[in-house]
Amino acid sequence: MSRRRVAILISGRGSNMGALIEAARSPDFPAEIALVLANRPDAAGLEVAREAGIATASVDHKSHPDRESFDAALDAVLREHAIAFVCLAGFMRVLTDGFVERWQGRMINIHPSLLPLFRGIHTHRRALEEGVRVHGCTVHFVVPELDAGPIVAQAAVPVVPGDTEESLAARIIVQEHRLYPAALRMICAGDAWLEDGRVVFREGWDAGGALLSPPA
Repeated sequence: MSRRRVAILISGRGSNMGALIEAARSPDFPAEIALVLANRPDAAGLEVAREAGIATASVDHKSHPDRESFDAALDAVLREHAIAFVCLAGFMRVLTDGFVERWQGRMINIHPSLLPLFRGIHTHRRALEEGVRVHGCTVHFVVPELDAGPIVAQAAVPVVPGDTEESLAARIIVQEHRLYPAALRMICAGDAWLEDGRVVFREGWDAGGALLSPPA
């Protein structure tokens, strides 16, 4: 089996990075984590990747005068390592349109809300303020507009009385760690792909079942 070479872009500890690395240890996983690339040389996730035997690199955004030159340096490192696909995992930089377009259909992100709800930051706080009864996370292809790309997969959790940002985040991160590897597997196995601005799936799935919050 030919495994797709994947780079993970991080800014900090990269908890979703860890889930992707663990999933890729399986010999039947259709991708290998070939590179972990950070925009901060001191990002904690770089050491985690090194301990896992994965190549690492950093491109310090502070050493570049503008976003265009920073993104050009990122692109050069990805090409140097023969990367075929990119996963963003807590990468706290807004990428330029040019970079996103070069990697169109080959770059995904995980966002802590059920998009298109709560794009941007502070998603758990906003979900609680709005009083939603279901919250979750989304894996989507990256497009120039922030958190607006075609959706690959979503996971939902109930919002319960007494929830705080912290308690809600703790339940959702568990689902993120399940969802992101599953989405990457689908894409790299050829079971999901981007076509005409939408995600197409090779097969359908059972439509039965529902999450009720509060339970009936």
